[in-house]
Amino acid sequence: MKDVLLNELKHLSLLGNIRPIDYQFSRFIYTQLSNNQDEVSFLAGLLSIELGKGNVCLPIFDNKGITKQFIHTVARLFEHNADLVKKVEGIDWREILASNALVGTGQHAVPIIFDGYRLYMQRYWQYETVLVDKLQALSMPVTLDSERLVNLSNVLNELFCRNYSYLFKALSEERKQGNLSIPTTQRLVCDYLDVVDTDSIDWQAVDGVCQQAQSPEGLSELDILVTKQVCADWQKIAASIALTRKLAVISGGPGTGKTTTVTKLLLALAAQAKHNNEQPIIKLAAPTGKAAARLTESVGKALASIHFDESLKAVVPTESSTIHRLLGAIPNSVKFQHDRSNPLKVDVLVIDEASMVDLSMMYRIIEALPDNARLILLGDKDQLSSVEAGSVLGDICQFLKHGYSSVQAKSIAALTHHHIASHSSALPVISDSLCMLQKSYRFDIRSGIGQLAKAINKGHFEELEKVYQNDFRDIVQFSVNKTNLNQMIRTIVEKYRDYLKPIEESSEHTGNVLELARLSLDAFSRCRLLCALREGDYGVSGLNQKIEQGLEARKLIYVKGEQWYHGRPVMVTRNDHNLGLYNGDIGICIFDGERLRVFFELPDGTIKAFLPSRVPEHETAYAMTIHKSQGSEFDFVQMILPKEYNPVLTRELVYTGVTRARQYFELYSDKVLLKKAIRSKTVRASGLAAKLSAF
Repeated sequence: MKDVLLNELKHLSLLGNIRPIDYQFSRFIYTQLSNNQDEVSFLAGLLSIELGKGNVCLPIFDNKGITKQFIHTVARLFEHNADLVKKVEGIDWREILASNALVGTGQHAVPIIFDGYRLYMQRYWQYETVLVDKLQALSMPVTLDSERLVNLSNVLNELFCRNYSYLFKALSEERKQGNLSIPTTQRLVCDYLDVVDTDSIDWQAVDGVCQQAQSPEGLSELDILVTKQVCADWQKIAASIALTRKLAVISGGPGTGKTTTVTKLLLALAAQAKHNNEQPIIKLAAPTGKAAARLTESVGKALASIHFDESLKAVVPTESSTIHRLLGAIPNSVKFQHDRSNPLKVDVLVIDEASMVDLSMMYRIIEALPDNARLILLGDKDQLSSVEAGSVLGDICQFLKHGYSSVQAKSIAALTHHHIASHSSALPVISDSLCMLQKSYRFDIRSGIGQLAKAINKGHFEELEKVYQNDFRDIVQFSVNKTNLNQMIRTIVEKYRDYLKPIEESSEHTGNVLELARLSLDAFSRCRLLCALREGDYGVSGLNQKIEQGLEARKLIYVKGEQWYHGRPVMVTRNDHNLGLYNGDIGICIFDGERLRVFFELPDGTIKAFLPSRVPEHETAYAMTIHKSQGSEFDFVQMILPKEYNPVLTRELVYTGVTRARQYFELYSDKVLLKKAIRSKTVRASGLAAKLSAF
C-alpha cells in the first residue's frame, strides 16, 4: 500500500492525537518530493510533533549509530500498531536522509537539517548552532594580570565578608532545645560556612566559641578557627567566575541568594571597570513582567544592604525590564529592533529566571549582544523548562558535574582563597563558566518546604513521605476528596479577604486610588492556588469559578453575571508591546468612583490603570497554572494535582509549585499520583549539550 506512513499520521490527526499542523507539515513536505516521499514526509510529521512537545529536534541515531530512542518514540506514538513500528525498524534511515533534496547538513537552505544524529527544522538548527558558537566564545578566559587579581581579590573580600547571623540563629535554636553538642556544632558550622575540609579544624575550640557566643559578632573568632582555605563560599566563587569569563551561569534553588550574588558580582565588575577608567553599561532583564518586577525589587534591597563605594553602587541599575522590551519588540512581527546588525548598548547583561527562556529567545538575546559584552544567566536548573521548544539552562547546567579545569581552579583560588578540586584532563570550555549555589538562606533545617523540595528533586518518594512524617509546621498534605476540596476553597477565599480590604471603599478615596491599588496588588501577591491543569474541576477554569462563587457568597465581591467587576484579579496571557503589558502580568479591576479600571504594577514599580476593554487577552487569576507561576513567589501556596495521571505531571512541575512558597505550603494530591509524578523527569531532546561538549 502506497504512503502507509503518511496515512498513519493522517489517521492520528483525525483522531485528535496529534495537532493538525503536524500532519499538514508532513503533507507539505510530501508535495515537494519526487523520491522517498512517504518516509521523509513521515519524519517531517514526527519532527513537528516533537517540536510541539518542546523538543528542539528528533533524535534518529545515538552516538553509537543505534536507532533505539527513535524507535521508542515511534512505538509510543503508534502503541496500537506493531506492524508500523516493525516497518519503521526495517528502514535504512541514514540512506533515506542522505539521498533527499529537502534534507541537508546545514550547507544549503533546505527545510530540514540532519546533523548525523538528529533531525531539525532549519531555523532551530541555526538557533542551536549559533548559540553554541557564541556560548563557547564567551566562555574563554579573560586575562587578568597579578595586580588586577590582587585588587579584585580585595574587592571580593570586602563584598563577601562573612555574615554570622544565620549560623547564630541556628545555634540559638539548638541551644533552646538543649541539643548544642560538638557534633551539632560541627554540622551547623559546616552547613552555614560551607566547610569542605573538616580534618584541619579544631572542633573543640570551635564548639567553645559557639557555646559562649551571645550575638553574631561573638562568632567572629571563627574567622581564625575556620579559615577561608577550608571553606567554599559558592556565592563568592560565582562572582570570581564572572570576573574571569564573559559568560557566567549561576544556578541555585530557592533562597540560595542568586540575586544577592549577582548584585555583588556587578559591583565587583564595576570596580574592575573603574580600575581601567571605564564605567560599564549594565542591564537587567527577565522573561515576564512579574519576574522583572521581582528582580528590580531584589536588586534594590540587596544594594541597600551592601556597604560599598557609593559611586560604584550607582553603576548598578535598580530597574529591570522584560526581555521583549529590552530587545525592542516590534508589534505584529517576530523580529526585534535589536539584533546582530543593531546590537544592544550594553557591557553586562543579566537575565534572571533563565530556565523560562526558550531556544529561540536565547538565540535572539545572544545575537543582540555586542562582541565585548558579558552575559550572566541566573536561574534554577531544576524548575520547569520554557513553554516553547528547548531547555537551554538545563542543557548548559549538565556540565556542572564536570567541575573546573586546573586553569580556572587557580583563578578561583587567586580571587577567593578557596581551593577547590580541579580536573587535570581536558574539559568542555563552558564548564568553567558555571556555578551552582548550594546553600539556602530562606529555608533552614527546620523548614519543611526546603526539605520537601530536596526530596522531590531527588525523585525519592520514600524520602518525601519521611518529610511529611516529621511534622513540619510549614507544610501539610491532603488527599483529593470533596471534603478537602471544600476546605481548600474556604481557606483561599479567607486569604483573599486581605487584597479586597484596601479597595472596599475606593470610590470614596478617588484621589488615592493608585495607592489603594498598590496595597491591593501587594496583598493579592501574598497567596495563590496553583493547578497542574488548565481545564476541569481540578484545573484553573473550574477552581477560579469556585473561588469566585465563594467570595460572592460571603459578599466580598459582586459578580452579577458580569465579566468585569470590582475586585476581579486578571492575568495577561498575551503580550501587548504597545501597552507595555506582558504574558503573566497581574492586574486588579477597581471601581475608582467613575468607572471600572484595571490596575497593574509595572516592572519599574509604578501603578498604571487601563480600561477593561484595552486589557490584552487575559483570564481570571484567583487560581493559576504552575507554569504561569514561574518567576513569582507567595507567602502562602496551595497546590492541587488532578485525581488521574496526566503527562504534564512531572518532577519539575511539582518542584516548581512547591518552591513558589515562602512560608506555608498546602498540597492536595493522592499519593499514588504524586509518586508517579516525581518519578517522571522531563528530558527534552536537543543537540545543545552534545555540541557544547567540544573541548
